[in-house]
Amino acid sequence: MTPRSQPPQPSPPSPPSRTAQSSLPGLPNEMRVFERGWLSSNNILFLGDEPALVDSGYVSHAAQTIALVQHALPAGQPLARLINTHLHSDHCGGNAALQAQYGCRTWVPAAEADPVRHWDEARLSYRATGQQCDRFAFDDTLSPGDALTLGEREWLVLGAPGHDPHALMLYSAADGILISADALWERGFGVIFPELDGESGFAEQAAVLDLIEQLDVSLVIPGHGKPFDDIDGALGAARSRLDYLRSDPARNARNALKVLIVFRLMAETEMTCDALKTTLDTARAWRGAAAMLAPPSAWPELLDTLIAELAKAGALRHDAAQGKLYSV
Repeated sequence: MTPRSQPPQPSPPSPPSRTAQSSLPGLPNEMRVFERGWLSSNNILFLGDEPALVDSGYVSHAAQTIALVQHALPAGQPLARLINTHLHSDHCGGNAALQAQYGCRTWVPAAEADPVRHWDEARLSYRATGQQCDRFAFDDTLSPGDALTLGEREWLVLGAPGHDPHALMLYSAADGILISADALWERGFGVIFPELDGESGFAEQAAVLDLIEQLDVSLVIPGHGKPFDDIDGALGAARSRLDYLRSDPARNARNALKVLIVFRLMAETEMTCDALKTTLDTARAWRGAAAMLAPPSAWPELLDTLIAELAKAGALRHDAAQGKLYSV
């Protein structure tokens, strides 16, 4: 969820968003990019006869997401379509609110259709990560190889497993623009979550980077961070990071736990240390990461160590006397 997959620098619950418009070289006039931070993913709005939004941020930012969309849309025009690159909570947490506001038609990755239909939070990762997402519905699905018309352009749907096995990217060959979600950031990519469950993820991430290199891309709109045009530099940084993680999978696990801790604090603003330890005991992704680092009997000490490291790095504030943690 952060550059180089490092623990994110926490932001306030409702951070200001920056909007990239046509002033950004290579960005078509009908596109708007809302750069949100780390708790919420970036959102990409396509104007036109059927306005469409790609990804919707975290649930606690839903009101802000609606405000951003309303401000960018022409007066009186509703949002017609909502597309999700994947269904992690920071990318689809605003879905329910947007559907209630606009009645927008919604597309999700085809592999996630059944979990969404039955709202299986275990399969949808929300219980596993200790995160929240309001229940939403969907109307259509997307699979690799599909094509979408967004704004005035055709976008090809590409598979992007690695960070999430069902993740998708959107590619406009005509403009050389890639909406990469969490498969590629300017300095890294999202946590490789499948590896925490004993499944393959590193190899898939490497293949996605190879795929991106084969495309004619001049601008990447990532899931987090600003749009960028140094594609070779980003791929080099991502491959270096991936090599580092693959050489010792415990590094991915340690990084994942730090990311999950800071994300949870960004969502909650403050928590007791005991509540965080309960999350470690009950959330599958947390347990999977911790199991790669220490036996269960040592998890309290492991969590204390990670909290101390994050506090020293300025990623959270720890009041040891009160046993409380605060987002900063």
